[in-house]
Amino acid sequence: MDEFLIALGADLDELADRTLCKDLVVPARRRGDQSPHVNRAMYGTWGEWVYVLEDWGMATWATGYRKVESMRPAPDEEIVCVTLNAWSPPQRIIHAPGDGSARQAEFGEDTGEDSALDAALHAVGAVFPSIGEVGEAAAVAHFEEHGPQLPEAVFTAVGDYSGLSIDRAAVEAGDLSAVLIPMV
Repeated sequence: MDEFLIALGADLDELADRTLCKDLVVPARRRGDQSPHVNRAMYGTWGEWVYVLEDWGMATWATGYRKVESMRPAPDEEIVCVTLNAWSPPQRIIHAPGDGSARQAEFGEDTGEDSALDAALHAVGAVFPSIGEVGEAAAVAHFEEHGPQLPEAVFTAVGDYSGLSIDRAAVEAGDLSAVLIPMV
């Protein structure tokens, strides 16, 4: 777990402290100060999975895995990244299945891998019909009806695929360990 967080830019000392998110102090920018742009990230493990939850509307790994050598997926490392991309839409799922590559899809699509992750996305209705499949009017109508539930469906599919379950009350209370991660 620590290696992944370090690759994202977590500070070693801060990581060793295992500070709860509610107790983590984000440095304030002061006039004339060159303090880094950092974001809070809660983290933990569930089974063999490491999870990182960020509260700035994007996923650091998604913004940096192509540019930052230490963030590139290793051949023996599976990564599933869900990013809302609040500042740079569209919302995406990025899947590095463990072969050193990464495939991505926008919310409403599957990754094209014909993988167990894709099956999980289909099973919960997180894959919408395309214009080519049903025509423009039907695709738009489906999106308008089901689009608001799409993020929840994607997160459900990822949880079903990975077996990952994160205590929502602990997240909302800030009761998970957290670190500051620099913006990439």
